[in-house]
Amino acid sequence: MPETFHPIPPRPTPVHSIGAMASLRQNLFSSVPNTVLSLLLMALFAWLVAKGFNWGIVNAVFAPDADRCQAARGLGACWGVINEKARFILLGRYPQTEQWRPVLATFALLAPVLASCSTRFWKPSLALIWAAGLALFFVLMGGGVAGLEKVPTDVWGGLPLTLMLSVISMVLAFPIAVLVALGRRSDMPAIRSLCVVYVELVRGVPLISVLFMASFMLPLFLPVGKSPDVLVRVIVGITLFAAAYMAEIIRGGLQTVGRGQAEAAASIGLSYWQAQRKIILPQALSAVVPSIVNNFISLFKDTSLVTIVSLYELTGALSLALGSDPNWRPFKIEAYLFIAAIYFAFCYAMSRYSLRLEKRLARNGK
Repeated sequence: MPETFHPIPPRPTPVHSIGAMASLRQNLFSSVPNTVLSLLLMALFAWLVAKGFNWGIVNAVFAPDADRCQAARGLGACWGVINEKARFILLGRYPQTEQWRPVLATFALLAPVLASCSTRFWKPSLALIWAAGLALFFVLMGGGVAGLEKVPTDVWGGLPLTLMLSVISMVLAFPIAVLVALGRRSDMPAIRSLCVVYVELVRGVPLISVLFMASFMLPLFLPVGKSPDVLVRVIVGITLFAAAYMAEIIRGGLQTVGRGQAEAAASIGLSYWQAQRKIILPQALSAVVPSIVNNFISLFKDTSLVTIVSLYELTGALSLALGSDPNWRPFKIEAYLFIAAIYFAFCYAMSRYSLRLEKRLARNGK
């Protein structure tokens, strides 16, 4: 019996798979349960935004008036505490008549950092920019030269101290981490064992214990009056701690590079260090850029722990500013939101630069 031809029914019109509406349909309203859950979450978000807007804008007090802030407690934010205490929070206990110096020192420290983010400055002269920036920072902060009043390190604080601890520790930790990562892969047992002990010992304790040892325990093993400044000890402690973690990140990147790369380098007469500098390390580091930047971000936030050794960086200066003034002490939430915004701005900038660097390396690798 001959087969009967049955035409295929027409297919429905394709649904747009790109654009804002398609994205909402696919991610938020793809089914009845998802639609209900999305609507509930959107309603909760709208309620939180409305409450936050009323608290932070409509009923807020922006003037540095403690009486008006007390009257608005529970109804609106007191942003006047930032207006009143911003100088102390940002600059700490630095002498008020000399506070122009930490402001300029901060810009001097950020200048080489920003220069390093641009490929136009990736030249040997970048080392001179870093040397000039760091020298100017310490001259302005410490004084004692060029007619500047000498200011001891124990009154440095606020944002300049946070940036200084972060930047110097990052700069010093990176080459140490590279050497330790290479040492852990070395064929020489003594060097490999030494690097393994260092990494595992440092990673086995929290940063706060490293800072405590550097500040309080180290001077006990040195002659009286021969102990380095507490700021130097803290920088060394943070640097060694960050280098141990970064070394494992770089070692992971080295493992992504095949052994054939090193063998090919040796076949054309490159020495070990030439091969590492020109072939192995560029590939390894480009593979772990997100992890390295994540370590930098973590280090930037971990500098808040130096308060335990009486160095009052950004968060420590905030505690001093509000702890000694009962009129403004109840408005810590607003002050901490101010601090959080500063941390977020720096961390977000590092994150965006990481993405930009990843894209650039991906283009160069194609």
